[in-house]
Amino acid sequence: MSLASSDQPALSAAPIFSFGPEGADGDGSKKSLLGGKGANLAEMTRIGVPVPPGFTITTEVCTWHGADREAALAYLRPEITTALKRLEKEIGQRFGHPTAPLLVSVRSGAPVSMPGMMDTVLNVGLSAQSRRGLVERAGGGPTAMRFALDCELRLVEMFGTVVREISGSAFAIPRDRALAAEEVGHVGDLSLSALETLLEESRSVFAVASGSPFPDEPLVQLEEAIEAVFRSWHGARAKTYRRLRSISDTLGTAVNVQAMVFGNIGARSATGVCFTRDQATGEPKLYGEYLANAQGEEVVAGTRPPPRIGRSVKAPTGTSFEELFPQCFSELLEVRETLENHYGDVQDIEFTVEEGRLHILQTRRGQRTGLAALRIATDLVAEGRIDPQRALDQVDAGALGQLLAPVLTPEGRAAASHRRLTIGLPAGPGGASGRIALDAETAVAMAKDGGGPVILVRAETSPEDIAGMAAAAGILTARGGATSHAAVVARGLGKPCVVGCAELRVSHRGHRIEAGNVTLSEGDTISIDGSTGEVFSGAIETMDSEILRVIDGALPPEHSPTHARFSQLLDWADERRTIGVRANADTPEDALRARALGAEGIGLCRTEHMFFGEKRILSFRRMILAHSVEGRCISLEELLPWQREDFRQIFSAMDGLPVTIRLLDPPLHEFLPHGESEIARFAEESGLPIAQVIARIDETRESNPMLGTRGCRLGLLHPEIVEMQARAIFEAARACRDAGGNPRPEVMIPLVGIAEEATRTRMLVDRVASEVFEGAKPVPYLVGTMIEVPRAALTAGRIAAGLDFFSFGTNDLTQMTYGFSRDDTGGLLKQYIDDGILEDDPFITLDQEGVGALIALATEKGRKANPNLKVGICGEHGGDPRSIAFCRGVGLDYVSSSPLRVAGARLAAAQSIVGK
Repeated sequence: MSLASSDQPALSAAPIFSFGPEGADGDGSKKSLLGGKGANLAEMTRIGVPVPPGFTITTEVCTWHGADREAALAYLRPEITTALKRLEKEIGQRFGHPTAPLLVSVRSGAPVSMPGMMDTVLNVGLSAQSRRGLVERAGGGPTAMRFALDCELRLVEMFGTVVREISGSAFAIPRDRALAAEEVGHVGDLSLSALETLLEESRSVFAVASGSPFPDEPLVQLEEAIEAVFRSWHGARAKTYRRLRSISDTLGTAVNVQAMVFGNIGARSATGVCFTRDQATGEPKLYGEYLANAQGEEVVAGTRPPPRIGRSVKAPTGTSFEELFPQCFSELLEVRETLENHYGDVQDIEFTVEEGRLHILQTRRGQRTGLAALRIATDLVAEGRIDPQRALDQVDAGALGQLLAPVLTPEGRAAASHRRLTIGLPAGPGGASGRIALDAETAVAMAKDGGGPVILVRAETSPEDIAGMAAAAGILTARGGATSHAAVVARGLGKPCVVGCAELRVSHRGHRIEAGNVTLSEGDTISIDGSTGEVFSGAIETMDSEILRVIDGALPPEHSPTHARFSQLLDWADERRTIGVRANADTPEDALRARALGAEGIGLCRTEHMFFGEKRILSFRRMILAHSVEGRCISLEELLPWQREDFRQIFSAMDGLPVTIRLLDPPLHEFLPHGESEIARFAEESGLPIAQVIARIDETRESNPMLGTRGCRLGLLHPEIVEMQARAIFEAARACRDAGGNPRPEVMIPLVGIAEEATRTRMLVDRVASEVFEGAKPVPYLVGTMIEVPRAALTAGRIAAGLDFFSFGTNDLTQMTYGFSRDDTGGLLKQYIDDGILEDDPFITLDQEGVGALIALATEKGRKANPNLKVGICGEHGGDPRSIAFCRGVGLDYVSSSPLRVAGARLAAAQSIVGK
């Protein structure tokens, strides 16, 4: 077949692929062309699964149709005619024939599964003229007439709503009136005369709403249905789904035209959906639902409560699927085995039983929870169906986080669905319920009062809130993005967190929050889901993480099959990955947990997080506000023992593994007291006049502190700060070594943009090390920098010459490269993604074109100047699977993520080798 013409762009293959008794033109490898559904229909045909025949219009035609509708249709019409003739021959029926009508379904099928997001039309080809033929096919008589009328009614309503975009409520009016008149709950229970009347009324509704009668010409129905499926690719719900799942808008959808089989033809017929294993738990048993005497969309739509499929599961009549259809049940079990063996994965199967004969309409990879994914992957290896490499490929690295966080129970979520207040950005693992606290101090007090857990609710958080964040069961903010302070700290703490809730209004003065028409007071209970971004009023029960209970020693490992599977999967991952995985950890507790989860060191220890104890913050604030070097040194001497002990405990927790410690980085104004009461309390505790404190605070204030005196700049202006921190690090390392440990400190200089900044700061660090180790065996250490300023990336060769390692701080590097404030652009970025300006949030998934180019350039230049340079990443992107794959590709030595993302990072690092 010639595919080139003046009216048509070049297609890579034929526009239509058929499948049926004569064989299949395509196969399972052609998902990008045939879509997942079409490729699997062809593949099942090839391996002998009972699939109704049909044909698939390729995704390339969808793209062409979007660009030039008329040209695409003109080319497609004769191709459809040819495909229909083959189908008519295989099925023994004719499309539009009055006595032997062939009816078809028209379904979407994108290359990536998008369940329920695009459109389907059933019974296409049925008309008033061919109705009699359908009656004869069903055996004649009133029951057969009821079946034919039911099919035609479904077609009119579905064609009206899907193809002509008529509101479903227009068809609901006559339907509800008919059901009420005969006091029945389902159309199938109407009398024959009532059903005939309802069909005529629905045709009338169609004609009035669309401006033309229902098209009884089968080819018109087919063409319009195909176009409707193409259009649905561009529909709002499909676009939203793709945005949420990071699916490209350029893929297009295939269209599958398939001979109808009827689950509503009588009592010996049914329709159903099943999974080859339980998608919630992974248990290896057939799990699904069915309806007798029904068509497929009823199971999914829930128009009637469907009984489940499985042994001893009863239908409403008291009869199980196995008892109703024993032969079909046996065949379904055989199909389950065939498909699992062939695909090596759990399958989601749609089927129809027509007059006692089983037909498989679709198979696709079954969606599953993180718990189910883990069990399924390890079980399939144990059963010999797949190898460990394939198992790694089947588990979503991001889903491992579900295994580590308390989650809201499904029953609780369902019961609370009517109480949803708002939705924001999911920013922390798991779910939590608790009483509203509107500031950190209140959160701490409420957490101690015995009244139950607390949710800290803020417009946005700051380092000042760390105590409240630590005390709270979860964090909710009105502003902020995925790498805002709240999000970053929450993930580090393992706290459920939702940020960027634009509808949420926080009134500290009124001690209340508002969302929509609902107002809640401080102390009222809310629930948050850090996996979906949903916020509910009232409490929802949560389930504990079994794996973390094992890690923390609360549950013996032998009592947790889930932990055993978890460890096994990650052992396989470690065997294959070629990039290291560290953790961002600021406390000994975080370090121990990170190590238990497989971290190979600490890639980022943020020293500023160590200053927020009640006594420490007082000394730290006095240091900031001191008028002289002498005054600062007095406060630094007070802080030195605390920092030294923190570092000693972290070195002990990570014994033998590297610990990268970042010197003080944030703007100092973040640590100062805010508000009259805090300033007054600080003045009293410090013994200073309030006026003097206020004046000094004003002197330190900067217009743009994130680009002001912070990081290495602060250390060069006030070297005594660097000296104190370096002394704490090296004295802790010496103490750890003297106690028999093996500390491996790495000192990281933040915010370097000029090579001389790194050189001079290193001189300070090296001098302190010499003093600490004078007369004793030195502890080996490294000194490096965090690359977070674009200029540092561009001049990386000069900077690397005097350092031992680079670590990319991609939060700030992204912020500075784009000119986006990561704390203020949550709404803007969402709009950009909705409008197609950006494909992904660059603070969640690394921008490979821009920020990634700087990383690649800096790595290349740095290693050219210093071949022994170690390079890693410690921004939030260090836990993102796609970002990890990029980091491995450009040759980084390690990634570093928050402790609860370490397991996912280990898996993602292996998947970047295996490939999907």
